[in-house]
Amino acid sequence: MEMKVLPSAVEAEESLLGTIMVYPSSARTAIEAGLTEEDFYSDVNRRIFKQIFDMFQSGIDIDLTSVTTRLRDTQELDRVGGTEYLARLSKAAVTSANTKSYVTLIQDKALMRRMIETCEEVIEKGYEGQPNVTEFLDEAESNILKISRDRRTKELEPSPVVFKKVSDKIALMEEKKSNITGIKSGFRDFDYKTHGLQRGDLLILAARPSMGKSALALNFALQVAQHNRDGGAIAIFSLEMPTEALGFRLLSAKSRINGNKLQTGRLSQDEKNNMNEALVDLSKMKFYMDDQSNITVNEIFSKCRRIKNEHETKDKPGLDLIIIDYIQLISPGAHSKNGTREQEVSEISRNLKALARELDVPVLALSQLSRGVESRDDKRPRLSDLRESGAIEQDADIVMLMYRDSYYNAQAKEDATRNNIESIEINIAKHRHGETGPFTLAFEPTTNAFINYATERQGEGQ
Repeated sequence: MEMKVLPSAVEAEESLLGTIMVYPSSARTAIEAGLTEEDFYSDVNRRIFKQIFDMFQSGIDIDLTSVTTRLRDTQELDRVGGTEYLARLSKAAVTSANTKSYVTLIQDKALMRRMIETCEEVIEKGYEGQPNVTEFLDEAESNILKISRDRRTKELEPSPVVFKKVSDKIALMEEKKSNITGIKSGFRDFDYKTHGLQRGDLLILAARPSMGKSALALNFALQVAQHNRDGGAIAIFSLEMPTEALGFRLLSAKSRINGNKLQTGRLSQDEKNNMNEALVDLSKMKFYMDDQSNITVNEIFSKCRRIKNEHETKDKPGLDLIIIDYIQLISPGAHSKNGTREQEVSEISRNLKALARELDVPVLALSQLSRGVESRDDKRPRLSDLRESGAIEQDADIVMLMYRDSYYNAQAKEDATRNNIESIEINIAKHRHGETGPFTLAFEPTTNAFINYATERQGEGQ
């Protein structure tokens, strides 16, 4: 049987090391590109680069003599072939112009080796048999995704490039004559404060139970779909409500028909007409719903990546919004189960931010608040009430806290029941990019619909 050899670029490794010892500036180029000793296939070359890396970090001048001295002092010189091998490397160096291409080739081969090794581990574990197939798949996908994420290195951008982007965006907004720089949410006061849902942002919507946060999240989905008809898909992950229930809620909010009447099917002819129109419209919207109760972030990554790839074109993004209801119900996955609950939630929070950045999509994740709210005279929630982890606040770009007066105030509850309308206060308690503060939406309890209040800013942000 023919022996398979792992991918490598030993000649590129030798050429790079020789170039660094002749042209010391090449060391900075290689290290700033993310090259590490683990990327080298040859053990000898790995040992030499480790010493060069340590010298660079310590600010020691790098050349043939200093590298030789360093290797001798660390008793590594004989192990790497002595002065003869180092001299041969340096004599082969002709120009520093090829440094980046050498680095890219070495890194690519290293990533291929990592992928092969990871897949071999998966195959071996598969043959051994695993008691929990879901955890086995979760771990395998997590390891492969990690290689994929590590592949995405980015060069430092000089100021002319950065400020050209800024200038172009300002010019575009001036041309559009719009306040919206992201994805229009349809909620006027939210869009005024945030300039829309920004791609790559993690948004947290937090509240105590029965405040209406699930209903508001679905209304965000509905509004985004209605106001961005030519945009991407919307993925909704509901960890405690089946997809059929989500469908009923969306239909009730869209048609403005009492949800209980929809459940019974006892509708007037006008209501049936409204329902059918809403069903046709909703069916055209690119909603993807998932009600898996024990889903992990890696599984969310995988499903969203497939949706994005399916709908993405050259001119249009594949995803416009990801909604997750809610953070505390996400399974920690195979790698996190030995930590504390706070550590698990912290890792989930970091991964949700990575999800937003990697797929370039706003992620709206719901979160429970601690019971500390109930013990205060003022029941309005605070950032410190975020349950189980300060990492949620740290990772989020926007944190919205919901307050529903009818939950605590008997008169407000009576008024809301009589009028089928009430005010819900949403406080943007954290906004990494701009304005904070509260805004108010009207809420119809019987239809789960959230509606804009008429304000002095009615024409803005359109």
